[in-house]
Amino acid sequence: MKNNKGFTLIELVVVIVILGILAAVALPRFMDATEDAHESAVKGAAGALASAVLLVRSQFELNRNGGNQGCAGGNCQIDVQGFGNNSVDVNADGWPIGTQRTGTPGVNAGMNPAACNQVFTNILQGSAPTVGTAAGAVDYVTTANGTVCTYTYQHDGGDDLIEYDASNGEVTNDFN
Repeated sequence: MKNNKGFTLIELVVVIVILGILAAVALPRFMDATEDAHESAVKGAAGALASAVLLVRSQFELNRNGGNQGCAGGNCQIDVQGFGNNSVDVNADGWPIGTQRTGTPGVNAGMNPAACNQVFTNILQGSAPTVGTAAGAVDYVTTANGTVCTYTYQHDGGDDLIEYDASNGEVTNDFN
């Protein structure tokens, strides 16, 4: 007698039914994975920005309270020494406000998109997400209003935000 090897029709039907049930249960979970990844990207960037803002402020305080020894030309607000490439400028309270300021900027020094971009790229440095003033090949589009920089995430509908208030150093995020 011949010994046939293979699956019976009933075995194949059972396997197909099991795969169908698994697909029906698992597929909705995988569909949310993309949104979860975008939310993690926004929250991660906001957390990194908040930490970097505090590091700049800490370096400013160290320089200022050390008898101006760590200050470029005696001015602790311009080109904060000891942080990154020594190019970040801060306002009177020590919060980052860009890289091309002069004098002694006040607490409510106005921000513009270019200064917001300078803050983002210079305090996050190396592997920072990309920022710019126009949508396209950037991760975040930058706008400014008064002392507040708004970074709008572009990869998930353009309604997710990171805000940085240069008057008090507060960083918040809003994921919709």
